Amino acid sequence: MYKGSCLCGAIKFEVSGVLEATDACHCNQCRKWTGHFLASAEVSRDSLLIEGEANLSWYHSSEKVRRGFCSQCGSSLFFDPLDKEKHHWIGIALGSFDKPTGTNLGQHIYVAEKGDYYDINDDLPQNEH
Repeated sequence: MYKGSCLCGAIKFEVSGVLEATDACHCNQCRKWTGHFLASAEVSRDSLLIEGEANLSWYHSSEKVRRGFCSQCGSSLFFDPLDKEKHHWIGIALGSFDKPTGTNLGQHIYVAEKGDYYDINDDLPQNEH
């Protein structure tokens, strides 16, 4: 069981199971949304329990995705593909989890759009898109 929350604690969540499929997304939208890149874990929708949903706001950043954040403190929390038949997962920002997570980043994605102010210096796979 993993637990986490937004910065102010108005939204708390629990995830059962194992944290898998972690990545760092460097796309323009994720960078604008978080202020840097988005490190997240994909978890089964069925494994996620959210408390404080009245404080959860959603922004539809495209016709395919919505992004969830705390309406009180602004914490970026969830990356939610709208096609629930195709995507049985939801992404959760790794920084919102309480420690220990027992996981590590697995890959970098959308590195073609990464910011020009930093380098990626680890040995993880880098996908242009």
